[in-house]
Amino acid sequence: MGTQVDKSIYVGPVYINPERFASYAYQIREVLALGPKNVLEIGIGNGLVSYMLRKAGIDVTTLDFDESLEPDEVASVTHMPLPDEEFDVVACFEVLEHIPYGTVPGALSEIQRVCKKHAVLSLPDARPTVRFRVPRIGPRKFLIELPFWTMREHRFHGEHHWEINKKGYPLHQVVAAIEYVGFTVQKTWRPWEMPRHRFFLLHKLDRGAMHDC
Repeated sequence: MGTQVDKSIYVGPVYINPERFASYAYQIREVLALGPKNVLEIGIGNGLVSYMLRKAGIDVTTLDFDESLEPDEVASVTHMPLPDEEFDVVACFEVLEHIPYGTVPGALSEIQRVCKKHAVLSLPDARPTVRFRVPRIGPRKFLIELPFWTMREHRFHGEHHWEINKKGYPLHQVVAAIEYVGFTVQKTWRPWEMPRHRFFLLHKLDRGAMHDC
């Protein structure tokens, strides 16, 4: 599979916008909340997340198959040349939709293999939402997913091979794929500022728990 996104996009005016920076904030915050000593970031992008994590004193290893981005490891998420249980946390934000869905279980297995305890993912979610504020009761923000909508077919335009809540990729199917490889989904949510991105906080099951499953 060739490079889908030219590296110039990551610093362009379309890509850099307030909503995306809000997503970066959630990415960084969720990783920091786990208190890791070392982190693997899959998909380096513009390097902002790894830069901020390193500034926080975390040992970060970056991995990407696009060598022009200068990651620490040039490899695919489906075949990572890394030891088992090497990283306290594996971070993989807006990456897995860039590979065919049939290869996602293998990628999830690799993420589960190299992490010690946790993984934090984000994936695009196509389900429509309504956002609103109620200022008189405080700075409350509300995000509501539309209860009735028709899933649309996904069309590949050179980047995303699939998206959550497109036809054939309902959320429960994606969660089942995550849990099948040996994770529990501790929580999943969509940020008010960037509902297009759905986050997953995953906990790695120990071998005994996996066997019981």
